[in-house]
Amino acid sequence: MTSGPDHSPFSSAFRGEGTRTGVVLSHGFTGSPHGLRAWATAFAAAGFAVRMPLLPGHGTTWQDLAKTRWQQWHGALDDAFLELDAECDHVFAAGLSMGGALALRIAATRPVAGVVLVNPGLVIDDPRASLAGILKLVLKSTPSIGNDILKAGVDEGAYARTPVAAAHELHKMFRDTVRLLPRVTAPVQAYRSAVDHVVSDASMDVLRRGLTHAPLEVIRLENSYHVATLDNDADRIFEGSVDFIRRVQAAAAGPAEEVPSEQA
Repeated sequence: MTSGPDHSPFSSAFRGEGTRTGVVLSHGFTGSPHGLRAWATAFAAAGFAVRMPLLPGHGTTWQDLAKTRWQQWHGALDDAFLELDAECDHVFAAGLSMGGALALRIAATRPVAGVVLVNPGLVIDDPRASLAGILKLVLKSTPSIGNDILKAGVDEGAYARTPVAAAHELHKMFRDTVRLLPRVTAPVQAYRSAVDHVVSDASMDVLRRGLTHAPLEVIRLENSYHVATLDNDADRIFEGSVDFIRRVQAAAAGPAEEVPSEQA
C-alpha cells in the first residue's frame, strides 16, 4: 500500500566545508512541498542547507487557500530566506510555477546569489483572471490545475478544486512581481517544458523582457509537462541546478576557481 502525498515542509542543514550555501524553495499554486521534495533532497545531498516551507492555505483544503492572501505566501518564503541568510554565506532562491514568481520576488527584494526556476508563472492567460475579484463572489471554485505530468502514475497531491478567491490573489501577485523584475540582478536559470498545459510561453516572454539587469539561461525540457520536478526530466533539473549553483559560486570566487558548465 502506497502512502499519500507528503505536504510537510523540508529542512536540511549545511554539510561540508568552505562556502556555506543555502537554497530556499517554493512549491506552486494549489500544490505543496510534495511536488519538490525530490529536488530539495538533491540540494541537501549536494551539501546545501535547504528550506522549503508549506505556504499558507496549501496542503490542507482548497477552502483554506481561499482565505489566504498572496502576501502570506510571500511572507512564508521570505521568512525561510531570512533563516538561511542568517547561517549561510550565499542563498539561492528556487521555485516551480507560482513558486518561481515567489523566488523572483525574493531575488528582487533580498540579496540572493542566484535563482532557479521551473516553468515559472507570471501571467494568467485565462481572460477571466482580471474578473476574478468579482467572480469570487458568485463562483467559489473551478476545476483543478494540478497533475500536468507526462510521466504515468505520478500524483503531485494538488487540490481537486481551484479557489477563485485565491486565483484573484495569484493574479495580483503576478502583476506586482512583474513590476519588480528589473530589480533582479542575480543570475537566473530557467527550465521550460516544451509542452505545458498550465503556464503558457507568455510568462517566459514577460520574464525575458523584465530581467533587464540579470543574465538568463533557459533550458528546454522535451519530455515533461508543467510539474517537471516530478516528470521525466526531473534528474536533469536536479543535476543542472546543482551545477548552476556551483558555477555561480565559482564565478563569484574568481577565475582561478571557475569550473565549466555541464549543461548542453
